[in-house]
Amino acid sequence: MTIKTKITILLAVLCGSFGNAQDPIFSQSNYIQETLNPGFSGFEDNDRISAGVLSRTQWPNLNLKVSTQYFFINKSYESRYSSGHALGFNALWQNESATNYNFYQANVNYMHRVNLNGGWFFRPAIEVGFGLKDLRFNSLTLADQININNGTINPVSVDPFSGNTENVAFFDVSSGFVFEKAGLNNNTYWFGISAKHLNRPNISFLRDQNVALDIFYSIHGNYRFPFLNDYRIMMTANYMQQGEYNRLDIGSLFQVNQFLMGITAVTNPARNDDNSHLLTSINGFLGLEYTNFRFGLSYDANISKIGRTNGVYEFSVTYMSRCRNCPTNRRRKR
Repeated sequence: MTIKTKITILLAVLCGSFGNAQDPIFSQSNYIQETLNPGFSGFEDNDRISAGVLSRTQWPNLNLKVSTQYFFINKSYESRYSSGHALGFNALWQNESATNYNFYQANVNYMHRVNLNGGWFFRPAIEVGFGLKDLRFNSLTLADQININNGTINPVSVDPFSGNTENVAFFDVSSGFVFEKAGLNNNTYWFGISAKHLNRPNISFLRDQNVALDIFYSIHGNYRFPFLNDYRIMMTANYMQQGEYNRLDIGSLFQVNQFLMGITAVTNPARNDDNSHLLTSINGFLGLEYTNFRFGLSYDANISKIGRTNGVYEFSVTYMSRCRNCPTNRRRKR
């Protein structure tokens, strides 16, 4: 990469720090719901431990490749009155290849499950954590350090950005809740609402500047029902809003014994400019539940005019202490 390109990217990132930042969004959020809402802590396995990892690679054909890694672990506790609670931990790391920008965050959460009338359960939760944004300022070359005549680099800079930039560390508070119901004939329903960054932390890279992180809102729902005995169908919807940007995912999942196949349409209802598309990508998902593990592979096929990005790939592994497809547990699956 040329020095000119590096400077251009740096200025774009610094100027972008005054804009509205957006959270990473996972294509498999309908299958690993902890990425959406802390109210899903302990949702997979009551009175047991569940854990998982999720790896995302976005736009590998572009110089602006983004890699995101996510890990979670939950432990739920049941009570004699069909209520309970859960404790959870999750960690996120994101890297942008062109500028070597890194984002790290670690959170802990607590969920309390309340038994309501009519078979419904209410799961309110709170999540707190710390985040760090790192742009490796020490390794950057500013414009006035470049001597074009002899091709040398001056180690000293008088640029206003020099000495006025720093990594960003912040405290973060999020919350959410989920309503769930296991109906007759193995029908299950749930819907939830979450809000991340309720304290709106300052994420500016410049000292003496205050750029509040926009609250990330999500409204999500799910309806799962059996089909021809051994088959199951799941319908999902997830609306997300952060600042002026929004996104609506609508999808379905078809399960035959331990095999899963799904498809999701990703839409952009806001269409913030004339070049925006209502339908931005189609996401395919393949999964396998084997003993105590669930494996997931998804691919986002871009259908907008952004160019040949080679799409988005995600791979996930989830561990559940109860075998969901073993004969003794098939009737008790969510």
